[in-house]
Amino acid sequence: MKKIFEEITINKLTLPNRIFRSATWEGMCDDDGRPTDQLIQCYRDMTEGGIGLIISGYTYVVQSGKQLPGKMGLHTNDFEDDYRKMFNAIHEAGGKIAIQLVHAGGQANPKVSGCPQEAPSAIEAAQFDSVPEAMSETRIAEVITAFGNAAERAANWGADAVQLHGAHGYLLNQFLSPLTNQRDDNYGGSIENRARFSIDVYNEIRKRVGPDYPVMIKLNACDELEGGLQIDDALYAAKALSKAGIDLIEVSSGTGASGDKTPVRTGINKPEKEAYNLTYAQKIKEAVNCKIIAVGGFRSLETAENAVADTGLDGISLSRPLIREPNLAARWKSGDTSPSTCISCNKCFVPGLKKKGIYCVVDKD
Repeated sequence: MKKIFEEITINKLTLPNRIFRSATWEGMCDDDGRPTDQLIQCYRDMTEGGIGLIISGYTYVVQSGKQLPGKMGLHTNDFEDDYRKMFNAIHEAGGKIAIQLVHAGGQANPKVSGCPQEAPSAIEAAQFDSVPEAMSETRIAEVITAFGNAAERAANWGADAVQLHGAHGYLLNQFLSPLTNQRDDNYGGSIENRARFSIDVYNEIRKRVGPDYPVMIKLNACDELEGGLQIDDALYAAKALSKAGIDLIEVSSGTGASGDKTPVRTGINKPEKEAYNLTYAQKIKEAVNCKIIAVGGFRSLETAENAVADTGLDGISLSRPLIREPNLAARWKSGDTSPSTCISCNKCFVPGLKKKGIYCVVDKD
């Protein structure tokens, strides 16, 4: 029986426990995407707070993939010294970090990126602010290469792993979803074709980083949108990625247009509202050979422990609770097993838009 504070090995990487920090946007980078001392301190606080693995905020691999201000970029060699400083600080504190790689696709913001939006298809979608440009096959190849370049930088500069963002309506998810992918070439139509972009990106990264480096993905099990990605197609993608050699899948769901079933749901104030992606994660776990963790509403140690001990998952991930309590994992391990004090209001993201970086506002406003 697995236990939450038991070691876990992902490829060649061994972690002290099975509590992962799930990626979010911190709004703590310079305008050009360069990580700052504020972000380094944020990650050090979580490291010293006992988290098993930090998954960084979503990090754009090309300029056109940038969505929000203060977002981290890994699209250039110019940031090498800054990244090495960040990775060294985390390692000196005894921690491990994975860099999450993303292209926001049709959810990118031209006012922030300075580039036109691009996506699988030039269509209107609830999660897009405007109609993006359809990516040519040449452009698809360029973006696949950019993911490989970014992963290679991360590995060479000291990151312990990388994670692809294949959820929440971003580019990989846009290719997977029949709602946003209406192509009629090798990247559209059947789920086999719609999954091709994710597989091609994974294969490019694996070619760059080698067989022993941990490569993970955050994957939507369901878009929670009419006409969007559903569990059967997500299962196909998960099995294809597992067969290709992905090391771990973090199971999520929803997009910013999914109403009360967005990735960051509010009002999680009782155990029955926690772990809202657990059923999806169990279905995917049964279908694949790689490791599976679930994100979505974990607030109590009991729910986290049950997810690992009773359902066979390999770990759990959480994000908002660590914004309020970066020491949550250490607190639980020390014997104080009271639930997270996060009230799931999502107001922590507001300061980031004011270029102050995200933080819990409950005790400060």
